[in-house]
Amino acid sequence: MKFDYDVIIIGSGPAGFSCAMQSTKFDKKVLIVEANDTNMGGSWISKGTVPSKALRSAAKLIQSFQSQFGDEKGRKPYQQFRMEDIMKYKSPILESKNRNYVDDIIKNEVHTARGWGRIIGKNEVEVIDNLNQKKKYTAEYILISTGSRPSPPENITIDNKQVLDYSSILELTHIPRRLVIIGGGIITLEFATIFSALGTRVTVLNESSETLSFLDEEIKNHLNSILKTKTIQVVNNISVEKISYNDLRTNSEVLYRTKEEDRLQVVETDQILFVGSKVPNTENLGVEDLKIKLTDEGTILTDKYYKTSVPNIYAAGDVIGQPTLASASFLQGRLASVNMFGNRDDVTDATRDMPYGIYSIPEISGIGLTEKQAIELGLEVTVGRAYYKSMTRAFLNHETDGMLKLVFRNDNLKLVGVHIIGEQASDMVHIGQAVMAFDGDIKYFIERVLNYPTYAEAYKIAAFNGLNRVHKSGVKYKKILDKNS
Repeated sequence: MKFDYDVIIIGSGPAGFSCAMQSTKFDKKVLIVEANDTNMGGSWISKGTVPSKALRSAAKLIQSFQSQFGDEKGRKPYQQFRMEDIMKYKSPILESKNRNYVDDIIKNEVHTARGWGRIIGKNEVEVIDNLNQKKKYTAEYILISTGSRPSPPENITIDNKQVLDYSSILELTHIPRRLVIIGGGIITLEFATIFSALGTRVTVLNESSETLSFLDEEIKNHLNSILKTKTIQVVNNISVEKISYNDLRTNSEVLYRTKEEDRLQVVETDQILFVGSKVPNTENLGVEDLKIKLTDEGTILTDKYYKTSVPNIYAAGDVIGQPTLASASFLQGRLASVNMFGNRDDVTDATRDMPYGIYSIPEISGIGLTEKQAIELGLEVTVGRAYYKSMTRAFLNHETDGMLKLVFRNDNLKLVGVHIIGEQASDMVHIGQAVMAFDGDIKYFIERVLNYPTYAEAYKIAAFNGLNRVHKSGVKYKKILDKNS
C-alpha cells in the first residue's frame, strides 16, 4: 500500500522535532502536525523551557553583577529594573529559536500541517484547521509527541492576574516584592530562585512532605542551606485553604493549614504562582478508538523502542511520562525514528545513565546512583566531595555556593554516580557521564590535566578526597594508583 508519508508526527516539540530530523537522514518523507497557528516547537520554545531559561539568564546576570559590585545605593533589583524590560531579553531569543526551527524543517524538506491532529486509523491522521476544515493524511508510521500541560488546581482559580501559572508569570510587567509559589517540584524551585535573585521575597507552599525527593541527600541538604541564605521560605506538608485579596492592605492573602500542627496560617503576597503536576495531552487524539494502551497515570504506554500497543504507532516525550525533560524528549524522538527506519541494535544503550538538569540558581544536576541507592543495592561505595568555596574559579566569579559529589565502588574505583549543585552543574555533569559510559573509574580525573582555573577541576579534588577516604579505610594508596591493579 502506498502512503502519503513515511511518518506523520503529531506535535512539534522536542520529541517530534528530533524524530523528524532523524527520519530525513533516512531519506524518509515526513509530515509534522502542529495545533498552534503561529509557533512551532510546542511549549519547549513558546511557553516552557526556552522562555523560562531566558528569564533565568537575565536574573542571573543581575545577581552576578550585584554579587561582584554590590547593590546600587542599597536598592533591590525590583526597585531598579522593570519586569517588562527584563522580559525583552527573551523576545529575540524566542524569535531566533522559532526562525531556526522553521529553517531546519524547510532545509530538510519536512512538510507541516497546521491544525488539530486526530488518528482515525492505524495509518491515517485527520487534521482540523482553525476554519474547521478537515484533511486526511496517511503514513506507514505515526508518532504521538503531543507533550503535556499543567494540571489545573482543585480549589484555586487561575485568573492570570492575582494567581498565575508558569506561562502567565512570564508576562508580568513588574517584579513582585513578594511571591508565593504553590508547588514543590523542579519548576517551583527554578522560579523561586529566579525571583529571589531579582530581590523578591519568596514563600514556597508545598503540599508534599518534602521537595525533590530524588536528589542525593547531601545535595538536598546543601540546597536547603543555600535557600536559607536567600529570601526563600519553604513550608512543606500544607494544604491551601483559601486565596483572597485584602483591599485594606492592597495585597493578596494565602490561607494554608499545616498538616502536622493542623494550624491555620496566612501569608501576605503581591503575586501567587501555582505550579501543578503535568497532565499528558492525550485527549481527542483517537487513542481510545484505536485501543492504544495507557498507564494508570494516563500516559501512553510504550515498550523500550517507544512503540505503543499498536505496532506502527509510536509515542515519545512528556506524553509517555517521566522523566518529562526536553533533553530526554529529544533523545526519545530520535530513537523512535531509528527504531522505525534504522537498526535497533545501534541504540539499545542510548538511554543508560540519563542525566537530569535543574536550572535553579545555582543549578543542580546528577547522573547514576545516589549514595543511598548504591548502598541499598548492596554496593560497597565511597564518596568524594569538592566544595565550590575551595575552587579558584568559583572564588573569582563570586559563585562559591555548591559542591560536587562522586559515588564510586571501593573494589575497583568504578564511578557509579555524580551529583552536583553549583554554577555550570548541568554542563559539568557530562564529564562524569562520559567516564561512566566507558566504564571508567575515578583515576581518570587524577591522571589527566584539567584546565585551571575551571569548575571542572572539582572532579580532581573530589577524586583525591575519595581516594583519601578509601586509604584511611585500609586500602594501600600505592596499590590504588597502580595501573595494573
